[in-house]
This record gives sequence, structure tokens and C-alpha cells, in this order.
Amino acid sequence: MSLLDHAIWWHVYPLGATGAPLRDHAPDQVKHRLSRLEPWLDHAVELGCSGVLLGPVFASTSHGYDTLDHFRLDPRLGDDADWDDFVEQAHGRGLAIMLDGVFNHVGAGHELVEKARSGEADDGGGSMIRLVDGRPADWEGHGDLAELDHADPRVADLVESIMLHWLRRGADGWRLDVAYAVPSEFWARVLGRVRAEFPDAMFLGEVIHGDYAEIAAAGTLDSVTQYELWKAIWSSLADRNMWELAAALERHDAFSTQTMMQTFVGNHDVTRIATRVGDEGAALAAVVLLTLPGMPSIYYGDEQGFRGDKGEGFATDDALRPALPDSPADLAPEGWWLHRLYQALISVRRRNPGSPAAR
Repeated sequence: MSLLDHAIWWHVYPLGATGAPLRDHAPDQVKHRLSRLEPWLDHAVELGCSGVLLGPVFASTSHGYDTLDHFRLDPRLGDDADWDDFVEQAHGRGLAIMLDGVFNHVGAGHELVEKARSGEADDGGGSMIRLVDGRPADWEGHGDLAELDHADPRVADLVESIMLHWLRRGADGWRLDVAYAVPSEFWARVLGRVRAEFPDAMFLGEVIHGDYAEIAAAGTLDSVTQYELWKAIWSSLADRNMWELAAALERHDAFSTQTMMQTFVGNHDVTRIATRVGDEGAALAAVVLLTLPGMPSIYYGDEQGFRGDKGEGFATDDALRPALPDSPADLAPEGWWLHRLYQALISVRRRNPGSPAAR
């Protein structure tokens, strides 16, 4: 049995959940914060989840998606010993670990970007950073992020080595950030090589829209993010747009016969569901999420009715990525009814493995 057969993920953003500073931090000062997540592993198990989907954990400048070193745990979270202990604690509870691989771009302070700016060649060749008019290409206008050149075979070698490094150190799979912006042939080439050593590793691609099944097949992805369904669930609750939901469900059923869809009602990039539609709406969203085909993920705190508005401007995502209390026992009492609903829905799903929801 593979992860695809039964996985339900508890999705957590480690830098935020552990209270790490996102800006103005000493880049080389090691703080052993990753262990703060260990009391929450039992929370994930008791909820009914089978794995933990971690947001970025690698050394970065600020929010984690501006990576500086893919081979190093972010010092704000700890060191190698902290990682090894976390793997032992998670696997000891039967929880799989999925890492967030940011392989479309790197932080502007990355060594490869500095070499590209100076004109220095990487490994005896040209730049591994995509250049526009001789300068590193920003990703979607973000000056603090620079795109990798996926046409360069050395980039494929680099991504392969990163994936293998962490799979050898206990990870069970990868979420591929911004997978939609990376050529499908790149994923097919890299994942084929990684699977030669780890045939059971799972690869989830972040895809916003399009023919999900076709994109998954082209890139040999095991699963892709179902943003179309996420939006339709929200629209049905916030705007009573049942037409959109009906159309999305029809497409979701069709996609689900061809590939595993990763379903969700919240993540680190979007306004919290309870903020948008209230507690009752959040409960209805949970019912839809956990009774549909797919591989669900539950964004940490959604099971307790956490609030958070994405907003606009600088630090707009901070409210979506809050610090957790020291333990689940310290959670506010108002959220436990929703938590129990999530437990009940997951229990029903687990007891009916042959149902469409568990496909």
C-alpha cells in the first residue's frame, strides 16, 4: 500500500508554527525550534492524519520560499540533530513526512544568484540562473526571488541531489512548489531518476489551473493540487454559487479517474476558510473535503476554526502562518467542536476504504 492509497495530511508551516522570526534574524544563529512541533504530532495522529506536510524547512532569507541552501535545515528551526529527532518522532507515530521543494526559484541571496550577477560561471559552465538581458530573472516580479534555468542539465542534477539527500534522511515525499511554472519534461527526467532509488516516494505538484490529469501525466507527478475545487467550495459557501461547485465536482470526478487529486480548503497562501465563511461554513467545507475523492490536506488550525486574512501588501501572509501554542492542550476551547467534527469525518472515511471518497 502506498501513501496515495490512504494519505490524509496535516499541513503545517514550520517557521510560523514554531514562532521563528520571518525577518531581521541572525542567519547563522541556530535555534532549536523544530522540536516545538513534536507535541503536535500526536495531535495530527488523533485527528486521523497519516502524514505531515511541512512548509519550507531549508535555510532561507525570510519566509522559506527564498531558499539559500537546500541541503541545510533552516537554523531558525535547528540543525541536523533536530531533523533526525523529528523524523524519529514522526515515523515512530506512523506519520509520513512530505517536504516542500522550492525548485522553480531560489532566494536572491543564493550563491548561484550572486555568481550570475558577477558573471562568474557555475561549475565551469554558464549560469544556472535564468538570465534576461544578462540579469537574473525575477520570479513573477518578485525581486527577492530568482528563477533557475530548467533547460540547464546541471539544474536537474542539483534538484535530483537535493531530493535524494532528504529522502535518504527520512523524508517520504515532496510537494513541488510552483510546479506549474517548471517544464513537465524537467519533472519527468528528475523524478524518474529519483524513483530509481526511492520507488515509493510521492510527488505532489502545485498546479493552479488547467488539465490537471494531463499535467500530472506529462510530469509523472503522483498528484496535483486541486485549486479549481478549492475555489468552487469557497464560492458555494460565500456566494451561494452552486453552479460553479457542480461544474468543478464534475471535472473533479473525471480527473480523479486518471490521477490522485490533492484536495484542500485552506493552505499557507489563502485566507482562512473560517474567516471567509464563518464557523458553520467551515464545518460544511470540512464535510465536502472529507467526502470527496482525493488526497485531503488539513491546514493547521483549520480544524480548530483559526482565523487569518491574507490581505494585501508587505507581510501579507503572516496572519495565515501563526505560531502554535506549546501544546494542543493550550488551544482555545471554542475550536474543539470543529476538531471533533473533523475527527468524525476522517473516521467515516477510514472505515469506508472502498468509497469514492477514499479513492
